[in-house]
Amino acid sequence: MYLLAMRIIQDCRKRNTLKKIKDYYFHKAKSDGYVARSVYKLEEIDKKHSLLNRGDHVLDLGCSPGSWLQYTAEKVGEKGQVLGIDLQGVKLSLPKNVKVLQADIFDMKVQDLEINGSMIDVILSDMAPKTTGIRDADARRSFALNQKVLELSVSLLRSQGALLVKAFQGEPIEQLRREFSNSFAQVKLCKPKSSRSESVEIFLLGLNKK
Repeated sequence: MYLLAMRIIQDCRKRNTLKKIKDYYFHKAKSDGYVARSVYKLEEIDKKHSLLNRGDHVLDLGCSPGSWLQYTAEKVGEKGQVLGIDLQGVKLSLPKNVKVLQADIFDMKVQDLEINGSMIDVILSDMAPKTTGIRDADARRSFALNQKVLELSVSLLRSQGALLVKAFQGEPIEQLRREFSNSFAQVKLCKPKSSRSESVEIFLLGLNKK
């Protein structure tokens, strides 16, 4: 009985800690003027790896509700350009250097994804497949989705460009990492602090496209 009680107490403490983390980033996003807490995942990765720079052309896949668009627009500045694409609309007032298309990325032609006829410096993908609740099945779906994004990057990214995708932890992540290594000089696995510890999401970053 004592051990059972201790486990219940530990579980409660863990849930309370996670709730505090969730509340912190939720309220921080509101305070900072961002539409979603997910912005801090991108911010942490960007600060650590110098992902986004002034003047960059950036493609944001799965951009709704728009917090990554907001952050990226600030980072690339007026001389940079951001194209966001999502099946869902984005209900935000965004700077002039941001364009949003409501579409299926995989139904579009490569030339439709170029920005002002130019190749892309950075591709961001926060896309995720519809989940089943079965970890292995969801990991495989995520892997298949990111394979398609990786294929697009070969045609769209300029030399030395970068690709960041959200993935699900599981056996296919190592295969995806190997496939990234064929196209990028550096490949990093990133688990931002703002990503909940119990979440299976992880980010795969390819730097310096070959």
